Amino acid sequence: MKPNNPFLISGYYSPEYFCDREKETELMMNALYNGRNITLIAPRRMGKTGLIKNVFYNLQDHEPDTITFYMDIFSTQCLSDFVHLFASTVLGKLDSTPQKALNRINQFLKSCRPSLTFDELNGIPKVALEIAPSKEEATLKEIFDYLQSSEKRCYIAIDEFQQIAEYPEKGVEALLRSYIQFMPHINFIFAGSKQHVMQEMFLSAKRPFYQSTQILSIDKIDEMIYYNFAAELFTEQGLELDATTFGHFYQKFDGHTWYIQALLNRLYGYRKPASVELVNFAIEEIVSESVYNYENLIKAYTLSSIKLLKAIAKEGCVKEINSGEFITKYKLKAASSVNVALKKLISNEIVYKSDKGYIVYDRFMALWLSGLPF
Repeated sequence: MKPNNPFLISGYYSPEYFCDREKETELMMNALYNGRNITLIAPRRMGKTGLIKNVFYNLQDHEPDTITFYMDIFSTQCLSDFVHLFASTVLGKLDSTPQKALNRINQFLKSCRPSLTFDELNGIPKVALEIAPSKEEATLKEIFDYLQSSEKRCYIAIDEFQQIAEYPEKGVEALLRSYIQFMPHINFIFAGSKQHVMQEMFLSAKRPFYQSTQILSIDKIDEMIYYNFAAELFTEQGLELDATTFGHFYQKFDGHTWYIQALLNRLYGYRKPASVELVNFAIEEIVSESVYNYENLIKAYTLSSIKLLKAIAKEGCVKEINSGEFITKYKLKAASSVNVALKKLISNEIVYKSDKGYIVYDRFMALWLSGLPF
């Protein structure tokens, strides 16, 4: 069943509803097909997950027997969390029958107690593990052994991969690298949104994954390519979207994929000719729906941090955040105080350092903050 609204803001349907990224898709498919792992770096909401799903869709279209796995480890806090998620993602998915899945899982997993159930609607196996403390590494090895034993070609995407650097256990990177490097028929996409952390993990000679992958970063989609894609979908439903209106919000949000998609989704849903006035209405609607969340989010920060956040939002982008001009203009404390607040805001991904300077990560939140009294 096709989506009612072609401008998806979550999930993936098919290339028909995926804008551009043709070069990136071809590059990633070529790398994976030829046995090269990929490191994909992009700010959050720039479209890396959609790109991964598009690559997987096309790989399976060319190689129907290929098995693809996607796991987002952003919410994991330790190695045990990772192992549980990894197990539920891959175990049982490589076998043709439930009985074969159960037999192979029991054959390889000796360090824990796996239980296998099946979704009543689609029959997809679900695996739950009871892992004893200190057995995580043994279970992880057994899962990799299970994958290695299959003759099927597999592609595994691990999103927000930089999260493993935050785990309390030491040596997780080296542990994963030791298994991954000896799996010739399984290739990986390591995707992440924290550019400096990902670059350190894959480009520093001191780290286990040093020069082990092909590095790819993605930026915004070209304005005219994005406009032509959107306008065609509008026209198919007898709706209008002119280049001036599209350019208005494309520039306002600097081409950041998710925000463009969110606005296209609203405009398409209104079933009216798109105009600048309608765009502004859509923005106000989206921001107003999130005010409660924004208010609760900033409660966790000090007054100094909130003041800095408002100042960045009002500026839009701050290149020299320690400059006397910026600090004086917004009556901030000393540069040292600004740096302390900034470090926490960046760590929590409230503020992001782009090529042009510091910005509030959530563009809609930035609009809300910029309208608050200072």
